[in-house]
Amino acid sequence: MRASCLGLASCAVCNQLMRLPAVRTGLCPRCGSHVHVRKPASLSNSWALLLAAVIMYFPANLLPIMTVVYLGSGQPDTIISGVIRLMMHGDWPIALVVFVASVLVPLLKMIVLVYLLFSVHRKSNLRRRERTRLYRMTELVGRWSMVDVFVVALLAALVHLGVLADITPGPGARAFAAVVILTMLSAMSFDPRLIWDHEEDCP
Repeated sequence: MRASCLGLASCAVCNQLMRLPAVRTGLCPRCGSHVHVRKPASLSNSWALLLAAVIMYFPANLLPIMTVVYLGSGQPDTIISGVIRLMMHGDWPIALVVFVASVLVPLLKMIVLVYLLFSVHRKSNLRRRERTRLYRMTELVGRWSMVDVFVVALLAALVHLGVLADITPGPGARAFAAVVILTMLSAMSFDPRLIWDHEEDCP
């Protein structure tokens, strides 16, 4: 028996458990927030934000993320060209971290969200527990995905040494920040309770 079958729902703000009226929505008696059995338009919102993130993923990887000028010479770098440059200078650990954080993790997050959304649409009964864990991991990773953007912004703010060195963020940095924010919002819009909704019908 699921709580939703009994008309029970918890407030997303203060976790107050309450019984909802027949319209399945109401106001929390503790904090006054709107309470729903499930997040309204969860799937459509998640899909829309995820699609926007996928679109922004291409300029994030194809456009220069920053331009480093040292002693009057320099050139703009994309994420991949930056990783290759680091590898050519022998900085393999840093190149690996940049590649994983900037290319692999955002791509895996989008693949996981697509998988979760498709499985809910298909009312899949397979591996519910594993899918719930997968969603939690995706949410957890999303909090740390802005590290690259912060590093670029910090370097651009700190490194202004006149003709000696200068770092300028490129359009790829803005696109990458958009990818991270959109995937975070998509994950937040997804209601993981939908994974369990088709386990059994309400009596």
